[in-house]
Amino acid sequence: MPISTAPSPSMIDFLESLEVERNLSPLTVRNYGHYLRRFIDWFEAAGHTDLKELDPDVLRKYRVYLARFADDQGRTLSKKTQSYYIIALRSWLKWLVKNDAPVLHPEKVELPKSESIPMKFVSAEKIQRLLEMPDLAKPQGLRDRAMLEVLFSTGLRVSELVKLNRDQIDIDRREFGVIGKGRRPRVVFLSDKAAEWLTRWLNSREDNWRPIFIRFAGQKPDLLADGEEMRLTTRSVQRLVDRYSRRAHLPIKLSPHGIRHSFATDLLSNGAGLRDVQEMLGHKNIATTQIYTHVTQPQLKKVHQKHHSKVQ
Repeated sequence: MPISTAPSPSMIDFLESLEVERNLSPLTVRNYGHYLRRFIDWFEAAGHTDLKELDPDVLRKYRVYLARFADDQGRTLSKKTQSYYIIALRSWLKWLVKNDAPVLHPEKVELPKSESIPMKFVSAEKIQRLLEMPDLAKPQGLRDRAMLEVLFSTGLRVSELVKLNRDQIDIDRREFGVIGKGRRPRVVFLSDKAAEWLTRWLNSREDNWRPIFIRFAGQKPDLLADGEEMRLTTRSVQRLVDRYSRRAHLPIKLSPHGIRHSFATDLLSNGAGLRDVQEMLGHKNIATTQIYTHVTQPQLKKVHQKHHSKVQ
């Protein structure tokens, strides 16, 4: 199966299958293309012209290349990023095997061991301190209080939060649907307090723009437009959460994802099951939700101590 510096037909077909068959987002498909193009560049520079030449020894050399890679500024690839490259290659090989191409079997491609990243979260009491930081005398403060309340009430990813529009939220029912990672739909729920702050924020606005969370900086756009250019960005939300977490003197540097972790931890601490939390977070696999065993393990220990037979 010859390949060239330009994207091969098989690679283009594979990327299209990710979009059509696996329903992956355009950003994810773009990333897969980036990872595979780097592999092809390396593969051809190493003197190979056909994917049938990819064997365990060639694969090992590619992994060494990734481990030693440094760009013009000396930046290297983390273990996690190296994994993304190998995942993309393995997925391509899996697709090729499925289409009867004579290539290396994907089962022979093992993923690098990922770096252990400590999970950052805070207790509900500290989250409450964070929620009280915005200055409610300012429109931005009212927006930020509603934003923080929604984040902690729903466990939304920041990318999901900034995409929210007025017409998708049913405040009366305290619930709404989102399309999450991998384009998987799920329902999330608003607490009474989050619904109250969200209502106050929306009632304070004089525009009819679609985005729930908008920016204030910049020129005043057309009030009759849909306001898409005024939508708050993920980076803006990250900066706001960081600012308020420092103002609240939290023991860690909290991010929007840290609020998501805190949401899941709070649910489990109050008796929710892992499967329930999996559904509310939109995790595809329960294994992803099991990172919260720091909560369930102490509870299991108490159950064991209470109910296990004590033989003297």
